[in-house]
Amino acid sequence: MHDIRAIRDNPEAFVAGWSSRGVDDAADVVARILALDVDLRAAQTRGQDALAKRNAASKAIGAAMGKKDMAEADRLKAEVEALKGEIAEAGEAETAKGAELRDLLAGLKNLAAADVPDGEDENDNVEVLKWGEPRTTGPAKDHADLGEALGLLDFEAAAKMSGSRFAVLKGQLARLERAIGQFMLDMQTDKHGYQEVNPPYLVKNDAMFGTGQLPKFGEDLYFGLSRRSARLKELKDVRRNFLHKDNFDYEVAFTRKEFSRVVRRMREVSLDRSRDRIDVFASSINALVAGAKVSDSNLWLIPTAEVSLTNLVREQILSEDDVAQPMRMTALTPCFRAEAGSAGRDTRGLIRQHQFSKVEMVSICRPEDSEAEHERMTGCAEAVLQALELPYRKVLLCKGDMGFSAQKTYDLEVWLPSQNTYREISSCSNCGDFQARRMDARFKRAGEKKTEFLHTLNGSGLAVGRTLVAVMENYQQEDGTIAVPAALQPYMGGLKTVGVASN
Repeated sequence: MHDIRAIRDNPEAFVAGWSSRGVDDAADVVARILALDVDLRAAQTRGQDALAKRNAASKAIGAAMGKKDMAEADRLKAEVEALKGEIAEAGEAETAKGAELRDLLAGLKNLAAADVPDGEDENDNVEVLKWGEPRTTGPAKDHADLGEALGLLDFEAAAKMSGSRFAVLKGQLARLERAIGQFMLDMQTDKHGYQEVNPPYLVKNDAMFGTGQLPKFGEDLYFGLSRRSARLKELKDVRRNFLHKDNFDYEVAFTRKEFSRVVRRMREVSLDRSRDRIDVFASSINALVAGAKVSDSNLWLIPTAEVSLTNLVREQILSEDDVAQPMRMTALTPCFRAEAGSAGRDTRGLIRQHQFSKVEMVSICRPEDSEAEHERMTGCAEAVLQALELPYRKVLLCKGDMGFSAQKTYDLEVWLPSQNTYREISSCSNCGDFQARRMDARFKRAGEKKTEFLHTLNGSGLAVGRTLVAVMENYQQEDGTIAVPAALQPYMGGLKTVGVASN
């Protein structure tokens, strides 16, 4: 979320900032924001003025009654009634303009930091460093073909139960994936000082909004429907099928008893479709809907543990002592994304799955600490790749290629021999106060009355599936087996090779 006062004070900076991040007609957007801000403040002023007049008139009524001036008292009472209407009208305008302004601001990207390069897409990103020597000799089989040939990676079975972009890992390969996740989690906790957290995988709308997934990326998320919502959908279908109406858009929840009663009526109507019985059935549905309560039981599956970890400080005011050192948290969780992907190398195999595991790192800190913390977090992700001896490069993303909530992002790209190129395996972002404003997460400095918004950072340390891909491809051997990196062997019970019956 953005600070309306900052936009008000320096609109040109936001026009330039959003234009550089690919926002079309940024000048018109800022003009609309400022116009809504003027309308909102005008409505607030009208309401406050009318309220003050009503309070004064209410006091004056008592004085007039004390003087037995009934004519004046009646006049003041009429004035109070008129002012009530003005207050209500101003309140409605304030609510409408406030909601419109919040919705507009909520859909706009974070501004980039000053040292982020200009650019439109990945072609304009800046390489910061390379580590390790890319493998250009020896076998370069694609990880999907390699895993299938070993009988340890099954896409067909996964597709039958879940659809495309899912996978079943078996035997030694499943163990290797588990070892990678545990190794990375141990490194971030034992060596880098992150606190391990086991967070919820299902979160409310507010949590998704706080980190920037909603409302912008709702279509890329998985929505967990409650049983009540499922019954609602069935009831919608009932009305559409039997009453030929498609305006049933109530967001309601029904008890099992209520729903059973409606289904019984549906069956009765299906046997006798006379107009009067249909009308009765329609009336019963409408009456049921009118008395039903709105359901708040639906939850979102997390696209990454960033959502859960960052929201641990939502709607809190921390002391300066709490963030004298950055709060550092990490979690190994499943992640769920429904984002679209073009057919080919990104959707075949394990590169871009709808379900995957990741070790997420999150830091919460003071504004003056976030830049250094960003460099440190990225270094923690790099350490994993170095320990696994996987060649990679570090890239500073340009303004046009950064994520919605980020003000500065480093990507780590690991070498994949089958593609003869580097592919993203980690993204580490400094979000500044962008997420904190959406979550209302603040801190108070010692001796100060005012509060300040915290800064939040997140990064992959790393994506488990993509790390598995990198290990498989960089450690594949001529006989089709996979050597286990030395750092992972203690997590594999001493197993040194994946794909051999006994070793």
